[in-house]
Amino acid sequence: MGSGGNRPMAAREEAEMVALRALNWVLGPSELAEVFLGASGLAPQDLARRASEPEVLAAVLDFVLMDDAWVLALAQAEGLAPEQVIRARAALPGGELPHWT
Repeated sequence: MGSGGNRPMAAREEAEMVALRALNWVLGPSELAEVFLGASGLAPQDLARRASEPEVLAAVLDFVLMDDAWVLALAQAEGLAPEQVIRARAALPGGELPHWT
């Protein structure tokens, strides 16, 4: 099998790394942590326990993608291209669904 056979797994792993960086950014020194917890319905202890689950990581990226300013701030803080955030979301569960906004 050629190297292309591993691409979906590599894309998923890269997406999870971007999402973990986004989670770290959301939980950083801003008011976003409280807003995210309220929007997600997760208690802090639940988030700590479930932070690596693909569905939680997808929720983090969905949250960040709600505001272009957040995407740009995350990208700048983490040294990412804004498009990486969008591609990461597409590679996680539910990312194949169309966005109507």
